[in-house]
Amino acid sequence: MYRIKTFNKISPVGLNRLEPEHYTVSDAETEEDAILVRSAKLLDYQFPTNLLAIARAGAGVNNIPLDRCSESGIVVFNTPGANANAVKELVLCAMLMGSRDVDGGIQWVRQQVASGVDVTTVVEKGKAAFIGPELYKKTLGVIGLGAIGSLVANIALSMGMDVYGYDPFLSVDAALRLDRHIRVVKDINELYKRADYITIHIHYTAQTEHMIDAKAIAAMKRGVRFINLARGEIVDDDAMLAALDTGRVAAYITDFPNNRLVGAPHVIAMPHLGASTPESEQNCAVMAVDELKDYLENGNIRNSVNMPAVSQERSGVCRLCILHRNVPAMLANITTLLSRDGVNVENMSNKSRGDYAYTIVDLGAQIDQSVVQDVKNLANVIRVRFIA
Repeated sequence: MYRIKTFNKISPVGLNRLEPEHYTVSDAETEEDAILVRSAKLLDYQFPTNLLAIARAGAGVNNIPLDRCSESGIVVFNTPGANANAVKELVLCAMLMGSRDVDGGIQWVRQQVASGVDVTTVVEKGKAAFIGPELYKKTLGVIGLGAIGSLVANIALSMGMDVYGYDPFLSVDAALRLDRHIRVVKDINELYKRADYITIHIHYTAQTEHMIDAKAIAAMKRGVRFINLARGEIVDDDAMLAALDTGRVAAYITDFPNNRLVGAPHVIAMPHLGASTPESEQNCAVMAVDELKDYLENGNIRNSVNMPAVSQERSGVCRLCILHRNVPAMLANITTLLSRDGVNVENMSNKSRGDYAYTIVDLGAQIDQSVVQDVKNLANVIRVRFIA
């Protein structure tokens, strides 16, 4: 029986995949084996020593202490692509609102009615204040061509836009998702100088903090409309507000409001609506639960942000799962120890990621707990799990 602690409301479509005969699930669990979370901050949460995994129902994991988790052998999962369609649709909405000042127009209409004016008599004259360009035949720059960025690029192309993409870490899978008419550039400045609209879809890290600064904005086409549904900290607010004042940036549409931005002209600030659809929440919950189950029940790691991806079909009669430091001779040490105890290895997989590595070993016979303890006692081993 595994104990799963929830820190946010998780869609029941996902939770229902956790069979009650194998899992207890609630926000009141203690000594939990795993955590399901959305946006709740776990940075100062004291993890129980038996905690095996955390699954974030969403993409960003800046609310989880990754270094501390890695040191403790806690695998952290996210759900890349599960909310991609929801964000893609909001990007389209953001481009339209940034172009034609739909929000300002709606507010103006309400103000006319509130002041006692017959709005039908002033609409034709007043609408000129909210005119804006069409998207058709304009150029969109997409920074980050992963699950979300590739969808945005493809749908913009279908709307008659020219599309430039930039992603220095473009994967083969992501590249295959892109329409062949999308121009993928190696120099981000080429995108900056051509794009009438720019949308950014990258993770927030120490390296991407304030990536959109005064220098980046100065390289952009004058009058660009910039959309940020990724993370607020990727954009330098001071630089963006200064560019809005001078007209270098015509509009800034962000999903991460703060008091300075909300009070500034030409800023459209939304309350983090990117993944706020029932479909997205269900998709994220299902994916997070499935990742947790596969790890707890089989030791497989898929979509981890702090550990290598290792999956192996079950063979043999039991399985050892070993999280360890990425140092020389670890595999030799593990197999030597098992052979010393007369244990036959049926199958084995190993991958590394930075300072950490993960090894799955399927064994041909049941083993004593003493063998598991011997593996735990090996130098540089962080955590060992035995799965029957």
